Amino acid sequence: METKIEIKDDLKYTKEHEWVKVEKDVATVGITDYAQKQLGDVVFVELPQVGTLVEQMKPFGVIEAVKAVSDLFSPLSGEVIEVNTQLESQSNLINSDPYGQGWIIKIKVKEPKELEALLSPADYRKLVESKT
Repeated sequence: METKIEIKDDLKYTKEHEWVKVEKDVATVGITDYAQKQLGDVVFVELPQVGTLVEQMKPFGVIEAVKAVSDLFSPLSGEVIEVNTQLESQSNLINSDPYGQGWIIKIKVKEPKELEALLSPADYRKLVESKT
C-alpha cells in the first residue's frame, strides 16, 4: 500500500527534500512530507543560532530520526532570523505537520534569484515519484 505524499503547490523544493516559502524577503524552511516519512519518527533537530549566515545548498543543521541522521540544507542564502524553538521539545511536529508547525528556520533572503534554482512543485513531484 502506497502512502500519499503531500506536495504543496505554493512552495519551492530542493532535491534534498527541503521546502521553502518566501514572503517578501523572508523564507520559511522545513523538510517535506516525503522526507519526514522516509526518516521516520524525528527525535532531535539541531538548530542554528539566530544570526547565523547560511548559504544555498550548504548544511545549516541536523535532523535525527529513529531510522537515520541527516543534514539539513538551506534552500537559499541569507541570515537566520528565527528558529522554531518548539522543535527542541516537540521534534515530532515535523512528522505531524511538516508544512505548518514543523517549520525549522526563517531566513532573511540575500539573493532572491537563487529561487530560480529550486524545484517547482511539479518537478519535485517527478523527483519523488522516481524514488517510489
